[in-house]
Amino acid sequence: MPDPQPDETVLAARLGPVVTLTLNRPQALNSFTTALHAQLLAALNAAADDTTVRCVVITGAGRGFCAGQDLADPSAAPGQDLGALIDRHYRPLVERLQSMPVPVIAAVNGVAAGAGANLALNCDLVLAARSASFIQAFAKIGLLPDTGGTWLLPRLVGRQRALGLALLGDKLSADEAERFGLIWKCVDDAALADTVAALAQRLAAMPTRALVATRAAIDAAQHLTLDEALAGEAAAQRRLGAGHDFLEGVAAFGAKRTPVFTDR
Repeated sequence: MPDPQPDETVLAARLGPVVTLTLNRPQALNSFTTALHAQLLAALNAAADDTTVRCVVITGAGRGFCAGQDLADPSAAPGQDLGALIDRHYRPLVERLQSMPVPVIAAVNGVAAGAGANLALNCDLVLAARSASFIQAFAKIGLLPDTGGTWLLPRLVGRQRALGLALLGDKLSADEAERFGLIWKCVDDAALADTVAALAQRLAAMPTRALVATRAAIDAAQHLTLDEALAGEAAAQRRLGAGHDFLEGVAAFGAKRTPVFTDR
């Protein structure tokens, strides 16, 4: 790849069907600015529109994943409408992540604070280096968790732990985050890159449409009765059962060969 330009706050790299997006403001722990928001959303949209992409990884440059909102950015200066900032930048980012047509992995290589922590938690699977940490830092500056934090936290860890994390703003180690069920897995720092790469390639070889439908069904079911969830499962299985990947999976199973999934 060519050397990054000074204004490239998000770097995109491609390895086969996997795109890795690296937040690239290491001097500021990859904290959000309006430029980073614009570039990250554009990169996610580009990956979503490219039918040859089958998995996306988000990580950070340097020693941090993302420290949340850069309070030095004019958009977050005192006197600015923070609700407008949420509506203009954070809400579209969360909605894009939740509607990605491929699985998204967060590779948390260092501190993930505030909106940076919740950026990671909006991804489908979160892997973290053992030295990484998660901080719901909002209360420390008189705010509440955003970037979907109020929706995500109680669903991931329950009301008591969600309130503890949000009200106290204490640092949670990656080991503790795994134990709480906040993230999928904590691995040794030296193993993070290889573990994420292997997982991304594994997901990319799986039936993408079924994986995305599974995400949607699990999220939707949190608001449904059991009967409504069963009806949703039937509707989704009807769609998936008519696709190439189901036929390919059954044929490969019968022939004892590795399936080649192509639906997206």
